[in-house]
Amino acid sequence: MTQEKWGQLRQRLLKTVGQNNFTTWIEPLEFQQLEDGIATFNVPTNFMGNYVSQNFADLILHELRTENATINRLNFTVAANMSEKPRSMPAKPLAAPAKVAPSSALNTAPLDRRFTFDSFVVGKPNELAHAAAKRVAEGGPVTFNPLFLYGGVGLGKTHLMHAIAWELQQTRPDLSVLYLSAEQFMYRFVQALRDRKMMDFKEIFRNVDVLMVDDVQFIAGKDSTQEEFFHTFNALVDQNRQIIISADRAPGEIKDLEDRVKSRLQCGLVVDLHPTDYELRLGILQSKVEQQSQNYPDLSIAPGVLEFLAHRISTNVRVLEGALTRLFAFASLVGREIDMDLTQDCLADVLRASERKITIEEIQRRVSEHYNIRLSDMIGPKRLRSYARPRQVAMYLSKHLTSRSLPEIGRRFGGRDHTTVMHGVRRIEELKVQDGQIAEDLEMLRRALDA
Repeated sequence: MTQEKWGQLRQRLLKTVGQNNFTTWIEPLEFQQLEDGIATFNVPTNFMGNYVSQNFADLILHELRTENATINRLNFTVAANMSEKPRSMPAKPLAAPAKVAPSSALNTAPLDRRFTFDSFVVGKPNELAHAAAKRVAEGGPVTFNPLFLYGGVGLGKTHLMHAIAWELQQTRPDLSVLYLSAEQFMYRFVQALRDRKMMDFKEIFRNVDVLMVDDVQFIAGKDSTQEEFFHTFNALVDQNRQIIISADRAPGEIKDLEDRVKSRLQCGLVVDLHPTDYELRLGILQSKVEQQSQNYPDLSIAPGVLEFLAHRISTNVRVLEGALTRLFAFASLVGREIDMDLTQDCLADVLRASERKITIEEIQRRVSEHYNIRLSDMIGPKRLRSYARPRQVAMYLSKHLTSRSLPEIGRRFGGRDHTTVMHGVRRIEELKVQDGQIAEDLEMLRRALDA
């Protein structure tokens, strides 16, 4: 097998795969040697080697065997002089990704100027996520990649993502940062396919220093988009570029997400933003009042109003902030102080919709914290008494404090049968009569859940 023969084979491959695929994947291959039936090619990056191996190896092998029947395997290696190139490329400023591919420049999504680290109120439910985000925002090397932030609606995921982007712009303007939602990633991928500009798309996404993708659960079930995201992820990790991802649930819990994508997302630091507690909600309200007071300097808030709102609106920070905004606007229009009467009149619909609804997940979290065990151990299959008793307590509380059926409760406890839940409930009913400690624990947990 000679370089001349490889050149002839490449022309046959061009007719088979088409000009676009040939230019992107076949032309960069450099034939190195043939030894012991293994044809070795140099490739610019690990990503390209993996992609060609998965998608074109059989075709290349077939063409090679027409010239030499002893060839039975292909090997792709990153040559030293080639692998240096992508890693030594100078970092591009944030505002100029067009230098990479002028014909299809993809700018970062708009960032909300309100979402900075200074405006993020830190409490126990979000302190780990905040600390991890601050660490990444420093722009230096970190020990975890990717950073995966997940949590329910209105808990601060997007706020932290925007805060990281703003901080990097200020402190590391030499870094190229690309922030966008998973939906925008998918749209740009489809647009590149339609316009036959996949190489431009790949160049842009594989040459950023920091890639930030918000709400990644939206690519679940989109097979082609997931594959492109997977290869983009690998290419950036190979080059030690930072990736930050957010979603509404943990990677392993995202339905219709490919296992290989889940595995990649779980290989870094996965951080849960827990539901807000009373103290954090009150802190957020106090922070927002300071901002609103600049727009309404003549308005005052009666004592107890903020505490009332922090107690009654507990599910969503956005709803909490919207309620406060409505209060200030209403009070300004009617010329009244923001007291309890005005609050209840103005927010009657919000307060009705936010009536306290205890969930099985909240009960599980409270019980695991009370008994100082991991939530995964309490829900998991372990039958040690130190896990089984808290599990039965949580089942008992789920039965009496929620409207969920026994089969539904069983499913939330690791897929257990409803008879297991019935046994656990009966056992706790017996123990609360016999054991004063169990009765005390139940009372304390009830009060905590009702708070």
